[in-house]
Amino acid sequence: MIKRVISQLLKNYLIILVIFSIGAGFGYSQSNNSGDLNKTTVQTEKNTPYVGLSPKKAFLEESYNKIKNNYWDNISDIQLIELFKLAAEKSGSKLLSSKIENKEQLISELLSAQKDLSQDQKSKFIPLVLSTVLGSLNPAGRSGLFTTKQEVQLKNTVENINPEKDLYKDLGVNKGASETAVIDAFQKQEVQLRGQNTPEAKEKLKQLTYAKDVLTNIDRKQNYDQKGIEPTIFTRVVEPGILYLQFKKFSPTSYDEFIKAFDAYKNNSTLYGLIFDLRGNVGGAIDATAYFLGLFIGKNQYAFDFYHKGEYQPFKTPTDKLPSIAKFKQIVILVDNQTQSSAEMMAAGLKKYRVGVVLGVPTRGWGTVERVFPLENQISDTEKYSIFLVHSITLRDDNLPIEGRGVEPNVNIKQPDWAQQLFTYIRNPELILAVKTIL
Repeated sequence: MIKRVISQLLKNYLIILVIFSIGAGFGYSQSNNSGDLNKTTVQTEKNTPYVGLSPKKAFLEESYNKIKNNYWDNISDIQLIELFKLAAEKSGSKLLSSKIENKEQLISELLSAQKDLSQDQKSKFIPLVLSTVLGSLNPAGRSGLFTTKQEVQLKNTVENINPEKDLYKDLGVNKGASETAVIDAFQKQEVQLRGQNTPEAKEKLKQLTYAKDVLTNIDRKQNYDQKGIEPTIFTRVVEPGILYLQFKKFSPTSYDEFIKAFDAYKNNSTLYGLIFDLRGNVGGAIDATAYFLGLFIGKNQYAFDFYHKGEYQPFKTPTDKLPSIAKFKQIVILVDNQTQSSAEMMAAGLKKYRVGVVLGVPTRGWGTVERVFPLENQISDTEKYSIFLVHSITLRDDNLPIEGRGVEPNVNIKQPDWAQQLFTYIRNPELILAVKTIL
């Protein structure tokens, strides 16, 4: 069944040609098979036979091969050539020959097609054609041609670094300011903002509270001061016996944050309920999902599959159960339509193993694994391109693609009787009340 579903997806989307706007949105998920949570995947293919070719020809041939060999589905030469022909037309060239039968003819036609263009158009033509082809691959707009700047942006996104944000500046203190200085600065502004009682003041107070929370925690402050990495895990006790944990995003520091967050409450014997909030979690380093699931369900458990060119790649959990999680006998997992990528896979895994009750609305349906493939052959001395390509797709708990579907919650909050439905799972009025307060 899975092959029929995926084949239909390809037919529906393959010939939809979308002009890919470089820098306008990309997936956050990176994957490798090393199990290294801190590694951003970069795939390389060395010793390729491009010696003796002109720079443009070598660039096109390597790019074509990268797509053909690494794209998640078995795209045929006929399909890929058709995409290149349509992309060339959209990029301002004359129509290519209708009789192109192979890669070599395609590249020859593309090089000839730019001869009548202006010098400025010639310099942009091939990158534009390639970015258009990549943006047209199913799912449309996920793959693209990346510049060096975009690779840096992607790396920062994956690592949860925002070079444009300065938490110290938000509070009006010097970089590296002490905890006392941070709290004093926060309290002074807090008094003024609470007195204003406007939407703008409330948003500013929220921003300052976040900065204060980061800069008054030893681990968070150290990560921020040394690498600019912001935290992704936040906890608080919302009702007696009930812990609320918000997981905002998967980043290289999230796994360590996650363990420390639970271990901080390991001696609190009153806790029994957990609200695990994955709403708005945009995903991130996708291999980390198996590590997080292991903390709940134990080592060597079947976690999930990637699907690539008709083959399933199974992943097992590499981590043991976390003892400080075991105390939580009742767990509610919150999701929404902005829960995506790795977070969707985690929700699907927790649902599959009945770790807790998944509550919310269907997740976003961002079920792709993208990888960066550097290009050995470049066409410019001033720019270095790489290919950002959908390499695999992910599957949910019923073994259907997450892409375009999302993960269905056990209880949908759009139903008027959702609280009663939740009660049939957990039979705990206090926990349900806490959930209502969070929502």
